[in-house]
Amino acid sequence: MSKILMKGNEAIAEAAIRSGCRLYFAYPITPQSELIEYMARMMPKVNGTFLQAESEVSAINMVYGAAGCGKRVMTSSSSPGISLKAEGLSYLAGAQLPCVIVNVQRGGPGLGDIQPAQGDYFQATKGGGHGDYRLICLAPSSVQEFADMASEAFDLADKYRNPVMILADGMLGQMMEPVEFKPALTDEEIEELGEQHTDWCIHPNQDGDLKHHHEINSLEIDPLVLEQHVINLYKKYAEIEENEQRHEEYNISDDNEILCVAWGTASRVVKSAINELKAEGKSIGMIRPINVWPYPYEAIAKAIGPNVKQVYVFELNTGQMLDDVKIAVEGKVPVKFWGKVGGIVFTPAEIKEKLEECFKE
Repeated sequence: MSKILMKGNEAIAEAAIRSGCRLYFAYPITPQSELIEYMARMMPKVNGTFLQAESEVSAINMVYGAAGCGKRVMTSSSSPGISLKAEGLSYLAGAQLPCVIVNVQRGGPGLGDIQPAQGDYFQATKGGGHGDYRLICLAPSSVQEFADMASEAFDLADKYRNPVMILADGMLGQMMEPVEFKPALTDEEIEELGEQHTDWCIHPNQDGDLKHHHEINSLEIDPLVLEQHVINLYKKYAEIEENEQRHEEYNISDDNEILCVAWGTASRVVKSAINELKAEGKSIGMIRPINVWPYPYEAIAKAIGPNVKQVYVFELNTGQMLDDVKIAVEGKVPVKFWGKVGGIVFTPAEIKEKLEECFKE
């Protein structure tokens, strides 16, 4: 299949439809508005349901209802909109309902601005809502990866009966790059996906093999029952941590003197700086977490070779992934951080300058 030049927001929407998403509920907010516009235009063409909810709170609760029926369902928003969905995300995780949430981040806190940022890392990877729960969280760095993660996110959501977030940003949502899509699932394949959930999902009380009625909620009055429920959730999360760590290694070798860690679109800028320094004879490697939860702690620890004298973290925030990197490093070498906020993106020249300072120390 030939590649198509598409904007990131539109590419993830098309990929979700091809992955069997037939229910989508959302509320407009920049810089992800093209995503909701694409779904509004295309969902009716595949006999899907698009509904612009009256608010983000309404949208996430519509997702709860659709997910409870065992259907592939998605919502999307940007930073403050995701905050409004936080209660619903906790409910979805507590009820063990599979769904996909796309966050195209903007500058913050508050309403902030509509420029790209990575300020929602804590919100996405540390829960975001109330109670003890986790979201599987994927962080794309290209439009192609953004699109590829649609099918991966739905598969992970179904496999673990857990909400999955795709954590993008305004730059990735708005940029255009060539994309090659996976073949679309057929109606029969989509129906088969739904049938695998019949042991837990709500189903109409009707005659036939699928007749059943299950109760789905996230409320447990008895503390002992709730305690066991949370323990079971964390057994599942431990399985996810063991099986679903993903990362990219870039220019990693035993000769590395500096190890960089960056995620999402920020990693692309860091790669450019590494390439320039590599051409000048400097040896610098980078680990890019692809799944930011579960986090690839072991990969970072392993990448600290015998000559690494410093780990440098670059993010478009004030240092949110920095905590996870420090856990992985375990004090073996110093960890530095540099970032930009307010929707300002650092340049390769700025990153190069920061890294050159390390070689002078």
